[in-house]
Amino acid sequence: MMDHGSRVGNRLLAALPPADFALLEPHLRKVVLARDAILVRSGDRIEHLLFPCSGAIAFIVDLPNGQTVATAVIGHEGAIGLSSALGVSRSPVTAVVRVPGAVLQMPAAKFLTALRRSPAITSMVQIFTRSLLTQLQYVAACNALHSVEARMARWLLHIHDRADGSNLIPLTQETISELLGVRRTTVTHVVSALRASRGLKSNRRGQLEIDRPRLEAVACECYKLMSRKIDRIVSQGAAEVLHATMARDACQLPG
Repeated sequence: MMDHGSRVGNRLLAALPPADFALLEPHLRKVVLARDAILVRSGDRIEHLLFPCSGAIAFIVDLPNGQTVATAVIGHEGAIGLSSALGVSRSPVTAVVRVPGAVLQMPAAKFLTALRRSPAITSMVQIFTRSLLTQLQYVAACNALHSVEARMARWLLHIHDRADGSNLIPLTQETISELLGVRRTTVTHVVSALRASRGLKSNRRGQLEIDRPRLEAVACECYKLMSRKIDRIVSQGAAEVLHATMARDACQLPG
């Protein structure tokens, strides 16, 4: 049988040993997601887990006054709905597709059944939890310390990493306002500033064309620090899962 890591686009699933992935595989269904699709609303019961293979999904916090702000962006390194594995039955955030892509979807009940049978799947949940907490910490620090222009550059790079190499990012000014937690008038000013520095080549209707090297020059250090740390968490976590599985299998061999 072909190694599932070579055919699964999601890094969490690809990190699982074949026997553990086999507990999930019969229940996985590929779904293509459209831009701006709402996958789950804050307070909704978590019915399905989604493992992105491409595209970008934003976690949005809805405030009592009606304002919304993005707290994280998830791509092929993560999952939607994994908080159910921590005993959370309702989503703490709204998840919205910002860059269209494909996901592998499975019922939350089936995932929890597999979770109880597999230490490797438990480790997978822990890997994602650590990477998500890292992103949340950097976003919180960045929001407190850095300019709106630097923060916008960081978000654009973070989304571009999940946009399959295209320099056209499908974001409206309303979406950018949500990412930054600022008014539309501020977004207009920041877009103009980034165009002046040539980090943005153009601002088409509903799309931004970026110049990545120049955008990296504008972004704060949070982008590279956060990206490197998340990549290290996922990569090292996958290696630890493999090592633990090999040690477990060796102990089970007849002496």
